[in-house]
Amino acid sequence: MSHKPLAGIRVADFTWVWAGPFCTLQLAHLGAEVIRVETPQRPCVTRLLPPFADLEPGLNRSGYFNQYNQGKRSLSLNLKNPRGIEIARRLIERSDVVAENFAAGVMERMGLGYDDIRRLKPDVVMVSISGYGRSGPEKEFVSYGPATVPLAGFSAVTGYAGGPPMHVGISYGDPTAGLHAALAVLAALHHRRRTGEGQFIDVSLWEASASLLPDALLDHEMNGIDPSRDGNRHPRMAPHGVFRCAGEDRWVSIVVGDETEWRALCSAMEDPALAADPRFATLAERKRNEDGLEERIHQWTRSLAPDEVTRRLQAAGVAAFTTMTNQDLAEDPHLARRGFFVDLPHPEVGPRHHAGIPWRMSATPCTVESPAPCLGEHTRDVLERVLAYGPAEIDALAAAGALG
Repeated sequence: MSHKPLAGIRVADFTWVWAGPFCTLQLAHLGAEVIRVETPQRPCVTRLLPPFADLEPGLNRSGYFNQYNQGKRSLSLNLKNPRGIEIARRLIERSDVVAENFAAGVMERMGLGYDDIRRLKPDVVMVSISGYGRSGPEKEFVSYGPATVPLAGFSAVTGYAGGPPMHVGISYGDPTAGLHAALAVLAALHHRRRTGEGQFIDVSLWEASASLLPDALLDHEMNGIDPSRDGNRHPRMAPHGVFRCAGEDRWVSIVVGDETEWRALCSAMEDPALAADPRFATLAERKRNEDGLEERIHQWTRSLAPDEVTRRLQAAGVAAFTTMTNQDLAEDPHLARRGFFVDLPHPEVGPRHHAGIPWRMSATPCTVESPAPCLGEHTRDVLERVLAYGPAEIDALAAAGALG
């Protein structure tokens, strides 16, 4: 018997790309049985995106898909076939949670919107993730995660002084919305356990992204001040940046938060002249002379490996760490000691190193039980075990084109 927190909970997962699968990944990590409803006629975008194992493209070979769909099952259906929709409805009847992040109206056109499925299962919890939410004047706007990041204000504060707004690098809205959605599902399941009531959860990537910039929003509301773009610098800390080290494209981040840390930095650099320089005596002076300050630090870090800079500064009580490459992360002894990375034996691409579960629970420990599924890998198992179709019925469904 599983002791995971969500053991016994089943999720009918209609999600794709990143935000939705990231939500259901958390539920799978917590022990829910997550059954992905997929169709080969329009496979999940991430099945088609690199990186591919051994640089060989294939529907089951994408590291992108395989990372965010660990521990799930794959049921392949033809959702343009009425009997395929019938199977999906049967799955929903036997599920606790339905998750989706399609464009507005897609689930409704299939007869699988919330008003439809609550008639099948009145206590169902349905979570819907979209770019702008399922209500409001822009609810039907086309969205991808990168489009919501500038909307949320990130790009306006990202970039160099005097330069244009810049993209932040990844679509923060997707995983942020996915985490918010998973949290809301847990709350809805708790509510259902107390009251017997299901409910509809509406999660917006735009709002999830905007929730990460509360200080900027409040400064505007209270003071009419909009933050300026200033590269890696910080308005209330100096130094605050990334500094080149010895080696090819090797860097270290250094952040000094107060005067104690400033003195510790000067001591670790063995530079009494820096500590005595009036241009850097206070935060205000350091901000005023930040170019010169950063050059002094660069002169020191250029001759040292980033790990050595980190060791010296951390020993002195200064926040500093190597700017990690992917290889650094994969080989990091701290992450290895905590068991963050897991080796999952995928049926098509073989054993692969994956980022695992980023939390530890003492009473209900969670582990990744299986790799991401191949497309349709569990179709027959789900039809028989979960949906109670017999072998002859399954053969008839396949012949009718209901299965993907």
